[in-house]
Amino acid sequence: MLRLLDSENVRACAPTPAVVRAVEDAFAAADRGDVVMPSKSYVDLERYDGDFRAMPAYVDGETWDAAGLKWVNSHPYNPERFDLPTVMGIMIYTDAKTARPLSILDGSELTRLRTGAAAAVATDHLALSDARSLGLVGAGAQSYAQLEAIATVRAIEEVVVADADPEAAEAFVETTRDRVDVRVGTIAEAAACDVLSTTTPVDEPIVPHDAVGDQTHVNAMGADAAGKHELTDALLTDARIVIDDYDQCVHSGEINVPYAHDVLTDEDIHAELGAVVTGSTPGRTTETGTTVFDSTGLAIQDVAAAHVVYEHATEHDIGTPFSLVGTDL
Repeated sequence: MLRLLDSENVRACAPTPAVVRAVEDAFAAADRGDVVMPSKSYVDLERYDGDFRAMPAYVDGETWDAAGLKWVNSHPYNPERFDLPTVMGIMIYTDAKTARPLSILDGSELTRLRTGAAAAVATDHLALSDARSLGLVGAGAQSYAQLEAIATVRAIEEVVVADADPEAAEAFVETTRDRVDVRVGTIAEAAACDVLSTTTPVDEPIVPHDAVGDQTHVNAMGADAAGKHELTDALLTDARIVIDDYDQCVHSGEINVPYAHDVLTDEDIHAELGAVVTGSTPGRTTETGTTVFDSTGLAIQDVAAAHVVYEHATEHDIGTPFSLVGTDL
């Protein structure tokens, strides 16, 4: 029998430290060549100001392996037009050896969790070891995942959140103030923190070079389609850039716009994160200044997070069993 896991089930079955470790394992597997991940396929729908993405992958995590497919959208105007989320998705998680479907999961919640986990992995390998402050530009759903995940790899004591919507920023403060010293600030104040995560869908840079600390680590999480761009070119050209995947980043990551205009070239890309995780390429050294992690979101992250959720759900009998495609096992 398959296991249907809704958003509540996914949250209950996704201990943040375990998801961060699994996503780190997936990046390491990518560097070893132990993944199969075709390029993300886009279905652009200009008439609806949105798109769909199909994201399949196989991961050999050494102690486990699995395959999966996520079908997810990005419709930025959904909240104001239809009172629906910007991002919605489903994940099909399968046994790689037999091809038996194991679970269908809420892909939106899975995306939220694994995106935060990817930032945590990058922060662990690229931020100062004694980083204590976190800046957040964007106070949407992903900002909460960023704090939750990054706090598992650094002892975050202070958070500064900036958002174009003051109510969203205040809501973040009210929700998280029991866990950390948090306040609303400007983008410049957030950028001056030890770690900065940007999670906005903008297509004009909003984080200036001179606002960022000399050794700040930046998780650029917002750009996930061609034309999106959160950080100024000056900031990118001055930073050590680590990317999640070359093909996706030059097409739709934070570097896509300056790369298309020859402001950045392959020489400006330090490494993919998997190489930093395995140690085949150094991450932060004593001479390193600002670092930037360009995250587009990878299908291998989805498979890794789904693995954690499915194993936990199976162990604790969480979710709804159902039959499909003759797999009543």
